[in-house]
Amino acid sequence: MMTSSILIAAGFIVAQALPAGPQTIVTEVAPEALPAAVVSVVLASSPGLTVTGAERKEREGRVYFDVAGTRPDGAEIELDVQQIADGYSVVEIQRDMTFDQMPPAVQAAAERATGGVAPARIIESVQQDGAAIFELFAAGQPLEPAIEVRWSNEQATLLTERWPH
Repeated sequence: MMTSSILIAAGFIVAQALPAGPQTIVTEVAPEALPAAVVSVVLASSPGLTVTGAERKEREGRVYFDVAGTRPDGAEIELDVQQIADGYSVVEIQRDMTFDQMPPAVQAAAERATGGVAPARIIESVQQDGAAIFELFAAGQPLEPAIEVRWSNEQATLLTERWPH
């Protein structure tokens, strides 16, 4: 586990910066080229979704399909689908959000970790168990979040290691 440190990156002060993420191989996939089993679990999880894009990702021996789409209500989401022994499973559903949309305890944890500097982007990733991981990105660093906060059972926890998905 990483010890606390201070990192200043692109004006974003991080009291407990995450270590660099694992190497990921990303391949664009046309929606119509997605495996039928991936489409099946995506539509079971989000009925009526219109798939607008997809990527295949490999990291640390795991294979994922990131499937972007629009729900019938117009909301844009991304489903992370992991290949498992007997097929595929949706491991998280992501959406972009604003700072004010996060639970107050998550906002407070993020403000403490960043010295009050607003993130350039926030992604909420709802997990299979109902917990949410909030990924906060610093300006100029769009590939990996600077911090992640887990929200579960009304508790906000600043993560010191990257969430696996």
